Amino acid sequence: MKLPLPALLLAALLPLTPARAADSATDKAFKAIYTKEWQWRQAQTGQADEDSDSSGDNRHLPDVGPQAQQARLQKWKDVLKQLDRIDAGKLSADNRVNLAIYRPQIENLAAEVQYGAYQMPFNSDSSFWSNLGFMARRQMDDGDAFEAYIARLDDVPRYFDQQIDNMRAGLKRGFSVPHEVLDGRDASIAAVAELQDPEQSPLYAPFKRMPATIPAGEQQRLRAAGRQAIAGSVIPAYARLLTFFREEYVPQARTTLAAEAMPDGQAWYRQQIREYTTLDLSPEDIHAAGVAEVARIQAEMDTIIEQLGFEGRSPDTRFADFLQFLRTDPQFYAKTPQELLNRAAWISKRVDGEVGKFIGTLPRGRFTIVEVPPDIAPFWTAGRGGLGTYWLNTYNLPSRPLYNLPALTLHESSPGHSLQQALALEQGEQPDFRRQNYISAYGEGWALYTEKLGKEMGIYETPYEDFGRLTYEMWRACRLVIDTGVHHFGWSREQALAYLRDRTALSEHEITTEVDRYISWPAQALSYKLGEMAIVRLRTEAETALGADFDIKAFHDAVLSQGSVPLPVLEQQIRAFIADSQRAVAEKAKPAH
Repeated sequence: MKLPLPALLLAALLPLTPARAADSATDKAFKAIYTKEWQWRQAQTGQADEDSDSSGDNRHLPDVGPQAQQARLQKWKDVLKQLDRIDAGKLSADNRVNLAIYRPQIENLAAEVQYGAYQMPFNSDSSFWSNLGFMARRQMDDGDAFEAYIARLDDVPRYFDQQIDNMRAGLKRGFSVPHEVLDGRDASIAAVAELQDPEQSPLYAPFKRMPATIPAGEQQRLRAAGRQAIAGSVIPAYARLLTFFREEYVPQARTTLAAEAMPDGQAWYRQQIREYTTLDLSPEDIHAAGVAEVARIQAEMDTIIEQLGFEGRSPDTRFADFLQFLRTDPQFYAKTPQELLNRAAWISKRVDGEVGKFIGTLPRGRFTIVEVPPDIAPFWTAGRGGLGTYWLNTYNLPSRPLYNLPALTLHESSPGHSLQQALALEQGEQPDFRRQNYISAYGEGWALYTEKLGKEMGIYETPYEDFGRLTYEMWRACRLVIDTGVHHFGWSREQALAYLRDRTALSEHEITTEVDRYISWPAQALSYKLGEMAIVRLRTEAETALGADFDIKAFHDAVLSQGSVPLPVLEQQIRAFIADSQRAVAEKAKPAH
C-alpha cells in the first residue's frame, strides 16, 4: 500500500542537502517561533495527565474553559501565520525536518479546539479524572514540589467544574461519548468520591514516600495540608462529577456510535485520521487495507494450527475451536498477579540479551514493570509502555493469556515504547517539541514492528507464543476494519465485537474493552498497523536496494534516531539512509590510487 504525502508536508520535504549553518536569519526566526510557543504551551498544561508536556511544578491545573480554549486557538492560528512567512528553502536541513514535524503538531492542536473536542474530555480508555493520578506518580524532591502539588489538588474543583460545563455544551450539540459504551465508566469516579479516608486515595501516595531531605516537621505539615486538600477539595469535586455523570451525562449521551454522525463528523473524523496516522487517507482505503491484512495474517495463523496438529470438531470449525482452546485451557494463564509480572520480567530480560544485536544505539534510560493501578485497570488495555515504565494489567487474570505476553512485552517495553521514548528524550540536540512529543503512527508503528522483530530475535519459544504474536498483529489489522467500519460505514457495536472475536485469541474482556475504546476514540486505533506497514515497507526497500550490504542495526538506528516523526518524514529519512549507504559502499569499492 502506497502511503501518500499530505499536502501540508510537501513544501518541507525537499531532498536532503548538506546542513547550512543553523544560525541563519531564517533558522533564528523559526527557532524563536517554536521556542516561545513551547514555553507558553508548558505553562498552559499544568501536569494534568499522563502525556502532559509540562515538566515544571505548576501550581494550577489547566484552564480548560471555552475562553481559554479560544485563546489557545488564536495563539496557534497566529503561530501558523508566522510559519507561513518562513521560507523552508532557506532553512538548514535539520530545521526543514523540524518544520515538517512542528507544523502538523500545531495544526492538530488548533483542530482539537476548532472541532470542540475539548467538550468530550474522556473516552473508554482514559479520562481527565483518572489522568490526575499520573501527577501523583511524578518524582517530588523538595518542599516546593509538594507545595505545588498541594496547590494543584486544591485546584481540582475549579478544573472539574470547567470540564463539566464543557461536557454539558457537548451534550447540547450532540458531541459526546456514545451511550452504549458508558456502562460502568463511573466506577473510577466513585472510587474517589466515596472515600472516607483521604490517605487511601492514590493522590495521597506521594506523601507516603517523602524524601528524607525534607525535615520531619516540614513533612508533617505537608502531609496535613495534603490530607486537607484531598478531603476538602478533591473528594467533593469527584462527588459533584459523579452526580453529573450519572444524572446528566449518561441519560443525555448520544445513541449513535459513528464519529461521522456527530456535528461536523465527517470532517472531524478525517482530521482524526490525519492526526493519528500523519497521512491523508480515506476511510475506504484504510478499510480495504485492513481487509487485505486480515486475510494475509489469517493464512499464517492457519499454518501454525496445522503444524500443531490441532483438528477441532471439523475443518469448518477448526479455527474457532482452536481459539476456544486457547481461551479456556488453564496452562495458558497465570494463577497470581505476581506470576504474570514475573513472566513479563523474564521475557524482558531475555530481550535485553538480544536487543544489542539488532539496534546499534541503545538508550541510557531504563524501565521498570509496574501493575496498572486498580482504579483504572478494569477499562485499561493489557499493558502500556512509556518512558521508564511498562504498565502491566493484572486485573482479571483469566483475560491475560501468557501466549500473548511476549508480543505485549516487546511492544510496551524493549525494543518498543520504553526503548524508543528513552532514545527520543536523549536526542539532546533536538528541540523539546520533538523530544517530548509523541506521534502515534510512528510510536505505535515502531512498537508493533518490534513484535515482528521479536521472531528474528528468538523471543517466541513455542508455537502458541508465535500464534499470540499473530493474534496481536491480527488485532491491529482488525482495528483498520473496525474503526472505519464503525465511524464511516455505520457498523454496530455487536458487529465490531464479532469481527474481533472471530479472528483473534483475545479474551472476551479484552475484546469488549478494545472495541469500546475504538468506538469512543476515533482513528487512534488506525495508527498502529499503518505505522508498522510503513516501517516494514521501508525495510524491504532498504534490503532490496542494499542487498548483502544491508545492516539491520544501522537501519534501526536510522528509524530511531529522529525521534517521533510523521510517516512521510520517516520515509524521506530512510531513503536518505539508503542513498548514503549506497554511496559509502561505492566509495569503499573504489580502487586505491
